[in-house]
Amino acid sequence: MTRAHECRGWRRNGGARVRGQGDDRRYDTSGPRLEAADLGADLGARATLVQFSSAFCAPCRATRRVLGEVAGMVAGVAHVEIDAEDRLELVRALGVLKTPTVLVLDADGRVVRRAVGQPRKADVIAALGVAV
Repeated sequence: MTRAHECRGWRRNGGARVRGQGDDRRYDTSGPRLEAADLGADLGARATLVQFSSAFCAPCRATRRVLGEVAGMVAGVAHVEIDAEDRLELVRALGVLKTPTVLVLDADGRVVRRAVGQPRKADVIAALGVAV
């Protein structure tokens, strides 16, 4: 799998299914659930885009821009950026291994999608479709 393909692969929470392979099924709601206290910010009314970043990560800056634009376009969607080095306990609990890692949470704070690497705006919008 190439790095570009890996960046665009939105995985179902806890499984190996990649976006585009059987996504017509409803997502699994038994995955981890995050609350405002976990994130240090309020959840979006419809969905939340959680970005794990690090200080010297160039793709993290581009990801911040893309997620911010999407959150500004879609009503009820919040973007929360978390410094991975400052929140190691959360990074370990969620199995974040690389930055940027993006989690898509539904309105209840359940992780419904995750991706590693810089996502394209269209892929973020498509992943939000599952959460809202």
